[in-house]
Amino acid sequence: MSTNTDKGTTLDALAHHVLREHGTERAWTSPLNQEKRAGTFYCAGCGAALYDSATKYESGSGWPSFTAPREGAVETSTDARHGMTRTEIHCAKCKGHLGHVFPDGPPPDGLRYCMNGAALRFEPAE
Repeated sequence: MSTNTDKGTTLDALAHHVLREHGTERAWTSPLNQEKRAGTFYCAGCGAALYDSATKYESGSGWPSFTAPREGAVETSTDARHGMTRTEIHCAKCKGHLGHVFPDGPPPDGLRYCMNGAALRFEPAE
């Protein structure tokens, strides 16, 4: 299964499940976990710029993690599924589900934006 995005590209089944059905990819499966180059992480659903590579860090969680999104790039909502309450992160432009934010990140803010790699697309800096 594949679906068209706002940018005219196609989402594979996993990206569709994560972005449009609030799914989660298995930990340690995203190639973006190992991405260390300078660049920008974009929403795979609409192409909006979400995270700068300078904010990415290794959290040990198994998902790409960031200390902060780009200004105005994401929105939050309360996620009470799965018997717990978490803060869900959505793309501000297309409202696609990206992941969750947790209060166990590094200084200065102590936040860990734990994102599904399937919801992201990386473009290295030129």
